[in-house]
Amino acid sequence: MKQLQPFHVLIYLAGILALLTGISFLVKGDKIDLFGADVRFLTLNDALTPPKPVEKKDITNIVKVDTLNIEGLSADTTIKNTFESDGKMGAPAGGTLSAEAATSMQFNEKGQEALHTFFEKLDGAAKGKKVRILHYGDSQIEGDRMTSYIRQRLQTQFGGFGPGTIPAKNEYNTITFKQTCSPNFNRYTAFGGASLKSRKYGSMNTAARFTSEMDSVQMLSATSVKEAFIEIEPTKTAYSRARTYNNAKMFYTSCYAPCKIKVFNGTTLVHEDSLENDGKYHVLSLEFPSTPGKLRYEFSATVSPTIIGFSLESDYGVMVDNIGMRGSSGTFFGKIDHNTAAKMYADLNVEMVIMQFGGNGVPYMNDSSSVRRYAKQFKGQLYTVKKLRPSASIIVIGPSDMSMQAATGRVTYKMLPFLVQEMTRVSKEVGACYWDLFSAMGGENSMPSWVEKGLAGNDYIHFTNRGASIASQLFFDAFAAEYVKWKQGAQ
Repeated sequence: MKQLQPFHVLIYLAGILALLTGISFLVKGDKIDLFGADVRFLTLNDALTPPKPVEKKDITNIVKVDTLNIEGLSADTTIKNTFESDGKMGAPAGGTLSAEAATSMQFNEKGQEALHTFFEKLDGAAKGKKVRILHYGDSQIEGDRMTSYIRQRLQTQFGGFGPGTIPAKNEYNTITFKQTCSPNFNRYTAFGGASLKSRKYGSMNTAARFTSEMDSVQMLSATSVKEAFIEIEPTKTAYSRARTYNNAKMFYTSCYAPCKIKVFNGTTLVHEDSLENDGKYHVLSLEFPSTPGKLRYEFSATVSPTIIGFSLESDYGVMVDNIGMRGSSGTFFGKIDHNTAAKMYADLNVEMVIMQFGGNGVPYMNDSSSVRRYAKQFKGQLYTVKKLRPSASIIVIGPSDMSMQAATGRVTYKMLPFLVQEMTRVSKEVGACYWDLFSAMGGENSMPSWVEKGLAGNDYIHFTNRGASIASQLFFDAFAAEYVKWKQGAQ
């Protein structure tokens, strides 16, 4: 074997250096895409003038907001000991709100008018009426993060109890309720995974069935009776308002075959009947003298109806539904049956829709054109929401800061600030309000400071529960400030 000489090694190293130098001229930024994977290189410019590490943002004053007294106010939950509600559960505890806030809502004249219209309805919630807010969002809100805190603040101030609408089959860990389903219940969604041919998802954009969807011929041949159940109960980890309720509703559709149902409160049978089997949208409503324990819904049928959600709520007040959809970009409204959704919106008396999206698309937005395409598509979704519920006001919560790894450390995704700008623009054009979560956190490169303080996870995307509470308090302060200014002007 020929022995390597020192000059052989020198030539080899020089060749490698020349190759890497050539690649550095081709690299844009600090990485290239190699067969779908990000391969990072030191650019020639960085080699000659090494970049300075990213300076950490000081968020001390931003995260000083008080989130500790959320449970401090008592509330009147007195109801008579009968087998139905006396209609009195929902009283607010009240409290003082300020017209000053660290952040503010952004809107034009049309958006402000819609927000003020909602405030009028919100005032009515404390006087015996029921007002619903749907909080749609991606994984940033799943498990009732953010929503649970916002709900507690709104219900304490304006009245209402209960977590509101929950999925027919929940897939995410949540602090607010516990749900168990029989193994034959399958989940269907409008935003990924198994989907319904009928597209009848209602307001939750998820549904569950214990048999697959069938055509008329298949239903006639189905003779084997299937048994299934869904159990729901409050949890001790929920905020006090969310774990208190006395009304339970089940929303269903596409029931074409006889389906027997039994409902148990603990071990006590409280309801036994058959579901309406005309295939249309229906609601099964039950009332209780106080918060029920474990509710167990037992089904028996040859063909499953489509269960599109449950609602646990009080007699009146503000109901705030958490509708977290992991991986969703908020562009699912074209994939649902609008007739079913509109009926459910009407039944729930939806008067505000919060749309918290944008984050899932950020890693894939490489230029301004991709941002504009998403913004245009998102704008169409906002118009669809207005079509489904013309009376509802809309608030858009944009994406948080999100960090990617760079040579200088963790930095904000390049197109994120422009996405915030475009989402703000299209929200205003539709007549919606926009709340800038990105700026509220501290803006560009603020996420590492949130992670360092334990307020966000090591993925540099999602808040921890504590971080979610702080972000939610900042949102509520901005919302409350607008309410106070409206109230002062109305008096």
